[in-house]
Amino acid sequence: MSTLDGRIALVTGASQGIGRACALELAKTGATVALAARNVEKLADVAAEITAAGGKAQAFALDVASEESIKECAKAVIGAFGGVSILVNNAGITRDILAMRMKRKDWDDVLTTNLTGAFLMTQAVMSSMVKARWGRVINITSVVGETGQAGQSNYAASKAGLIGLTKALARELASRTITVNAVAPGFVETAMTGILTDEQRAAMMSIVPLNRAGSESDIAHAVAFLASEEASYITGHTLDVNGGMYMG
Repeated sequence: MSTLDGRIALVTGASQGIGRACALELAKTGATVALAARNVEKLADVAAEITAAGGKAQAFALDVASEESIKECAKAVIGAFGGVSILVNNAGITRDILAMRMKRKDWDDVLTTNLTGAFLMTQAVMSSMVKARWGRVINITSVVGETGQAGQSNYAASKAGLIGLTKALARELASRTITVNAVAPGFVETAMTGILTDEQRAAMMSIVPLNRAGSESDIAHAVAFLASEEASYITGHTLDVNGGMYMG
């Protein structure tokens, strides 16, 4: 796979989990990585890890639930590096509860963070991609956005919305050589899934044909591919990385 030398990648939610793995993989392929999240101390650790491996990274504070924070972060990244070539919209939250018991705030918080935040961050860096006539936007959605899940109506709606956003933006930006794609993880071992009981985990494994959980690296490799030149003719696509859990 070709290198990403000279490309600037902005990864949201990069302090841990899938975001951290994506940042490490993009740095490994040559991109300079802007690490964004609320926890700047954790970001500093990721930046140090990348630097120690010979890569380049810098931490930026970001709260994707805040439009002001998104604009400030985008401005700071563009000011530091001159633009953004690759955007990975990864930051997200869950507020799981059955719909009949869900409070409006549970709904609003998840939609604001997972969907509106991704839209606003894309909007904030879009002009630098248009100016360069090259860009990659990669949205981290979920198998739940394709299949639905009881107790996750807010999360499923936000992730399904990301898929629709991906397709719409792909059509808008294609003429500027900017591709927009999504990666839909299935059951992946992360801090978010670490709270599952053994019974829940066994039930999940029973519907995964490959009979194993995915890793953060599995997702990161998919993201790095979509960011590469080899993926230049792919846009508006949702890449399922789920061990066969959902075959759409």
